[in-house]
Amino acid sequence: MKPDMQDIRSQFPILNKEINGKKLVYFDNGATTQKPLCVIDAEASYYKEFNSNVHRGVHFLSTQSTIAFENARNTVRKFINATSDNEIIFTKGTTESVNLVAQSFSSMLSKGDNIIVSRMEHHSNIVPWQMACQMHGLELRVAEITSNGLLDLQQLSSVIDDRTKLISITHISNVLGTINPIKEIVDLAHKSNIAVMIDGAQSIAHLNIDVQKLDCDFFAFSAHKMYGPMGIGVLYGKEKWLEKMPPYQGGGEMIKNVSFEGTTFNELPFKFEAGTPNVAGAIALAEATRFINETGIKKMGEWEHELTNYALGKLTDMGDVIFFGPVQNRSAVISFLLKNIHPYDAGTLLDKMGIALRTGTHCAEPLMKFFGINGTMRISFAAYNTIEEIDYFLESLHKVKQIFE
Repeated sequence: MKPDMQDIRSQFPILNKEINGKKLVYFDNGATTQKPLCVIDAEASYYKEFNSNVHRGVHFLSTQSTIAFENARNTVRKFINATSDNEIIFTKGTTESVNLVAQSFSSMLSKGDNIIVSRMEHHSNIVPWQMACQMHGLELRVAEITSNGLLDLQQLSSVIDDRTKLISITHISNVLGTINPIKEIVDLAHKSNIAVMIDGAQSIAHLNIDVQKLDCDFFAFSAHKMYGPMGIGVLYGKEKWLEKMPPYQGGGEMIKNVSFEGTTFNELPFKFEAGTPNVAGAIALAEATRFINETGIKKMGEWEHELTNYALGKLTDMGDVIFFGPVQNRSAVISFLLKNIHPYDAGTLLDKMGIALRTGTHCAEPLMKFFGINGTMRISFAAYNTIEEIDYFLESLHKVKQIFE
């Protein structure tokens, strides 16, 4: 491991864990990243020192909690370069963020309007739109991909018409590692006054996200995929859209006044944050952004790119490996199959050797059908992974192949 990356690994205590007597090799970062001590301590500190509900009390603990919660919102705003704290909505994660937009934005549309998603989407960026389309009489259209796993921009252009109101697309495919040309898609959409939502679950920990430069209308991500805790995420939305959209859920916090005759909704961002928020999670998410900033996302991305290229080269040399996804312009995700070996069987054996990876459809069944397969094995890297871990993984993979010969 590069000397300047050693300190990163030392901050993650779980990486010292042994599985079946073998030192853990954690290659399932696309599903969730491990957490550094600073994030773990930030969440624990909230409960130990000033646990209280926010925005609702004049007592000391409530005031301290409110300050910390709103400071976290401001920290997240700066991390993605949004223009206002009002554009940062705390949610449970990417899935809830997509559902929020799907239900709220779609309610403003007319029967016969259409929404576009791509073939490579995670189910969380397909099913909410299907539900919204069924509820509001909308049409869901599909932007297709090429055989090498790239978005077919020409075909995307062909499915856009004057009834297209929103394109919702992943920034990075959780299966293929494809990095989509978001700015190009946004520019294409905005020429026809079409809004664009980005599923940033797989990009937030690997790329420098600047929502103003991307000019996207919505951007969703989860803390747990960027070294933060589970159960907290963010929806960024341009203020002009969030002002127009009706609330997604009703309850406390999202209201100004309530009577049996009617309710007046709260101002942004609170209009979309019904109920008691995950205060500890928001504080820990803010700490995760500080961890990334202090480490340097550019440096982290470069190391992950080096790991990915090394693993791709070694897997290619092994032979009998079928890859899915583009050769270049890809993130730190590798999906593959070993010829004549079911991914679940291989994954189970690798687990016995202490290696954590993902097998199955990766919540992307339409993509699997496109390639005519039932699933893949997937390894996905984070900044704390090492070349030595990849070498051990390859050695273990050879053993799996020998078992099935």
